Order: sequence, then C-alpha cells, then structure tokens
Amino acid sequence: MKKLRVVLLIATLVVAGSASAQTPKIGYIRIDDMVSFMPEVEKIDSLLKIYQSDSLAEEYKSLVDLYQFKDSTYRDTIRTKPAVRKQLEEELPSLLYQLQNWQAISQQKIENKQGELLQPVYKKVYDAIKVVAKEKGYTHVYNKDVFLVAPEGDDLLAAVAAKLKVKLPPMNTGTGAGLKAGN
Repeated sequence: MKKLRVVLLIATLVVAGSASAQTPKIGYIRIDDMVSFMPEVEKIDSLLKIYQSDSLAEEYKSLVDLYQFKDSTYRDTIRTKPAVRKQLEEELPSLLYQLQNWQAISQQKIENKQGELLQPVYKKVYDAIKVVAKEKGYTHVYNKDVFLVAPEGDDLLAAVAAKLKVKLPPMNTGTGAGLKAGN
C-alpha cells in the first residue's frame, strides 16, 4: 500500500513536471486596432452621428425650453403662487447645472451609446482571438497596449483578421517580427 502511494506520487510529479516544462507560446494583438478594422464600425459611427444630431440635440433643446419656461414662471411673481415658486426654486438649479455641463453630459451619453453599440463587435473579436490562439497553440495572448516591456511574441492581428474575414490596410498586415522585449 505504501509502495502504491509512492508510485502515484512520483507519477503525479512527473506528469506535473512535464506539463509545466512546456514552453509558453506568446502572442500579442491591439484589440482596439482589430475592432477599428471591422466593417460594423462604419455603421456604428453613422448611428452615433444620428444619435448625436437627433436624440441629443433634441434633448438639449427640450432642456433649454424647460429651463426657460420654469425660469419665466418663477420670475412672474404676480401670477405664480408661493408654493409653485418654492418648487421651481428647488428645480431650477438642477436644470441650470445640466445646461452648464451639457458638453460633459452629452459626451458621457455618446460614450455610453458607443460602448453599447461596440460591445457585440468586441465580443466577436475576443471570440476570434480565442479561436486563433487555440488553433495556433498560443498559451498566452496579450493586448499590446498593456506592456512597456514584454517577452518576444507574435502579432496576431493578421491571423485574427483572416479568421474574421476582414481586409487589413496594407501598412497594418501584422506580419512584422512581433513585439520585442523593451519595445
């Protein structure tokens, strides 16, 4: 019984040792670059422009109109009852804040909408990266933008673009020597 335990322990160590002795195969990709080459991005850019011109512009106009109406009602001391004036006094600062900070508010709304629209594209790219990594035997795939110094590895942009059937511009074929340590 004791010999069996020793044999199992040695067998486990041999298997674990051989698995950990496998040399890692490292690849890199700039995920945002790959997403920017996706054909869906052009349509998303158009949708964002429409969202900005139709929805956000209309929302801003409504906000200005509402502020002007409530402000004029508040200033009309003769016809406006004290209870209504008190309520308007509480509402006007919030509306004024939104108007004064509309640029930041609208930018945040655009970024949220962009994230919502791009989420399926990012998923598609991530899925393709996983498939390419598995097919080509990569043990690690990193986003190039994360590292200042990294071990040598292959640029997977061309392989992922091929998997997604996306044509890359001539200068970004991803066939270079890859990311070198210190670059």
